[in-house]
Order: sequence, then C-alpha cells, then structure tokens
Amino acid sequence: MSIHALYNSGLDFSGHHITWREIVGNAFGFASAIGGLRRRMWAWPVGIVGNVLLFSVFIAATFDSTQSQPPLFGQAGRQVFFVITSIYGWWRWRQVRGSRAADAPAITPRWATGAERLGYLLVAAAGVVVFQWVSFQIGAGYPAPRWYYWSDAWIFVGSMIATYAMARGWNDFWLAWIAVDLVGVPVLWHFTYYPSAILFIVYGVLVVWGFVVWLRASRVEDPALLERSRDHETAGDVA
Repeated sequence: MSIHALYNSGLDFSGHHITWREIVGNAFGFASAIGGLRRRMWAWPVGIVGNVLLFSVFIAATFDSTQSQPPLFGQAGRQVFFVITSIYGWWRWRQVRGSRAADAPAITPRWATGAERLGYLLVAAAGVVVFQWVSFQIGAGYPAPRWYYWSDAWIFVGSMIATYAMARGWNDFWLAWIAVDLVGVPVLWHFTYYPSAILFIVYGVLVVWGFVVWLRASRVEDPALLERSRDHETAGDVA
C-alpha cells in the first residue's frame, strides 16, 4: 500500500469517505477528555497526538482536490493552538503535581476569580470579532456563507479559552466547552465531518459529567493537605 493510499484509507459512511485519521484522532481526543476529567497528566500528551491527526484531517482538502470535504481552516488552526496551549497545560500541571503525593490528582479545581473571568470573557469577545473578520478577508477556500466565519471564530476562540482554563484548573473550562459544542456540532455535521460531530455530541455528555466532578472536587479538596501528604510521603521514604 502506498503512503498516499495509507494516508487516505478509511471507511465509507452513507456515501462519504471517513479517514482513519479522523476516527483515530477523535478517539485520542476523547481519551484526553477523560484524562482531563480525572485530572491525570497523560491527558495532555494524548490530546496532542489527537490534535496532530485532526489537523491533517481538516487541512487536507486544501492540498488535495480529490477530497470530498471542504477545508475548515479554523478547525485546523485551532489544532495548532491546542498543541501550544497543551504544552503549557502539561508544564503547569507538572509543576503543581510535583508537590503532591503520587496518587493525588494533578491539580485541585477552582472557579476563576472575578478578575480572571472578566479577563477571559473580554479576550473571547474581542477574539471572536477579530478572528471572524480575518477569516472572512482570507476566505475559506470555497464559497462559504457569512455565518460560517462567525461560527468558526466562536469555535476557535472558545476552544482556546477552554484549554487555557483547563490548564489553570478552572471549573469554568467545562462551561466554555459546552458553549463550543453548541456551535461545533451543527457546523461539523453541515460540512460532513460526521465522526467529529458525533464525538462532539458525546463530548457534551462527558463535559456535563466532568463539570459535576470538578465542581464537587473544588468544594471538598484542600490543596494544602495534598501538598502536606507529599511531604509526609517523602519523609516516610527518608525514614
């Protein structure tokens, strides 16, 4: 099998070809979401693998005229920023994790402060306005309706805010993902990215559950106690 054939291999679904890259990339994304819910370090590298695969999916039609799906530049671009933000999140969780017991979660969730929330909401509002204008000026690479640029900007900016909030350990990140899903599912379905659309629906259920789990943890966990448990563990090893 040639590299080109392997790259484009997949399944046919209702007359549409779905590459294994899209299927596997979304599987990695779902696994990363579960890791985030459980506050495990491996959520970040697993998510990065999924981002790389999905980038190749959304950008493919730009370079291959045989692709039946239109390129979604916003969806492709956000995969790049996912990788960048995920590296930051991975680094930050490692910093916090280093002061905790081996079996403790990487972080203790909390709500963003009033100032932090105002900050990311202002960034989100400005980002959506700017990004939709820039995207419209560049063009989508095909005749796209005007609403597409606004929805793509919403998904792009909302995803960045959500990933950053996850890195910070804010409960708010789950609510940001719900806002992204409400727009992302119809857009992906409209452009026949069915595995991604279906995964976004499943994400919606996972996100609601994740919000409940993090909210409970933010109410009962004491970061200071988790750090002391690390100190006790280290003292026991020395003894």
